[in-house]
Amino acid sequence: MLGGCHKCKGVTAFLFLVVGFLFLLVDVGVWSFWNLQWWTLLFVILGVTGLAKCCCKDCCQMPSMKSSKK
Repeated sequence: MLGGCHKCKGVTAFLFLVVGFLFLLVDVGVWSFWNLQWWTLLFVILGVTGLAKCCCKDCCQMPSMKSSKK
């Protein structure tokens, strides 16, 4: 889930931290968070980071991210 280059791993971890903090505010009762569920934001984060990794030149140069087709 956190695969990719150093930059992409950092951005993914930051997004998870922000979403975790927002849901902590919901649990404490500070914010209602527009009635979003945790799995919705999980899919959004995974989609955004997956698309970003496809466009990242550092991730595309990594051997594990290259296509196995010849």
